[in-house]
Amino acid sequence: MELFEKEDQQNLALKPLAERMRPANMPDFIGQEHIVSEGGLVQSMIERGKLRSLILWGPPGSGKTTLAHLIARESKVEIIVLNAISSGVQDVRKAIDKGMLQAKHYGKQVILFIDEIHRFNKSQQDSLLHAVETGDIVLVGASTENPSFEVNSPLLSRCQVLQLRALDEKHIEMLIQKAVRADDLLKTQEIDVSEDAMYSLIHRANGDARVALNILETAIEICSVTEERLSLTLEHIQEAAQRRVPLYDKKGEFHYDVISAFIKSLRGSDPSAAVYYMAVMLEGGEDIEFIARRMVILASEDVGNADPQALILATSCLTAIQNIGMPEARIILSQTACYLAAAPKSNASYLAIKAASKVVKEQGFDVPLHLRNAPTKLMKDLGYGRNYQYPHDFEKHFVKEEYLPDGIRGFRFYSPTKQGQEEEIRKRLLELWDRE
Repeated sequence: MELFEKEDQQNLALKPLAERMRPANMPDFIGQEHIVSEGGLVQSMIERGKLRSLILWGPPGSGKTTLAHLIARESKVEIIVLNAISSGVQDVRKAIDKGMLQAKHYGKQVILFIDEIHRFNKSQQDSLLHAVETGDIVLVGASTENPSFEVNSPLLSRCQVLQLRALDEKHIEMLIQKAVRADDLLKTQEIDVSEDAMYSLIHRANGDARVALNILETAIEICSVTEERLSLTLEHIQEAAQRRVPLYDKKGEFHYDVISAFIKSLRGSDPSAAVYYMAVMLEGGEDIEFIARRMVILASEDVGNADPQALILATSCLTAIQNIGMPEARIILSQTACYLAAAPKSNASYLAIKAASKVVKEQGFDVPLHLRNAPTKLMKDLGYGRNYQYPHDFEKHFVKEEYLPDGIRGFRFYSPTKQGQEEEIRKRLLELWDRE
């Protein structure tokens, strides 16, 4: 018996702490109360014994895989596991056949769990449709990406989407405390986590349970080399973490969330918030030209003629970073972002082209005869260019002329604001046209 116990301990030690800490039952599951609480969908499915296909959508370390296995365990059904990275259509079909056979033999539903289902292409996703539709298998897919974009509509319509959230600070602390007190290997030691160490570990985890447990495990290993009593300090956590890697996927949904926050901070005239989100993108390895191009667009769309210099600076920024590169390019990007955020704002030019495009789409378009080009005698005889008044022949190089076609005469697409230099434009047009 002693020999077997030693082997069990050795096998246990080979597993990472994050794996050892996977809960064995639903009450031990930490976080996601909005999904797993009493009376919720998950609990209701388990109690009724009738599972339905699910897409578990959430950030890394939020408990998607753990929840899938707990649903199977609590429901006392078989679970077949595939990873979308390493599985193809044949693997899916074999899994479905196996699931159908087991369901027929035991008279129970079978869960087919597909991790990272968003990585499946259309044909791979289509291969699941019939089995999910007929209920031959219960599909549970895990995705870090928004299913609306990554899972095709026919499959998505057959599944219930449950959104998991990044764990909050309270949950991460509960997880750490549970690990040092309840893990079969760690509970044999007396482990003390200082307040500074706990704070640092919680924030470095960034809502990811796996990151928190991996850092904790490494910190304990570092501490145990030099100390008999395991007292984890801030220095142990810093050494274990080495460098915090932002939760940023430049091809995923968070990419769009961060660039959205960046643009909205610029538009909202908050330079500090703008450079913060820029730092998130830069630390995450975002393409610097992508950031610069978005600032060029914003310089015209949101600053516009309130400060025409903004577009010049943004365009120069794009050119400069193409020649400079990182890490110095971040200084140029930051300068431009701060300028754009602080600049007066006007979207009048953007609204002008938007309104004009709408009229063109709805009413078609025309060019008044007096504005048309007349390179031939026939065109001149037809009235092309007739009675056109050349502005430079008049005082102030301006003459009141009608340039819009008959159907929309007098329509004003561009309405300059009183912001920045656009106020001067507004005054000039008011003086010339006697209209706001």
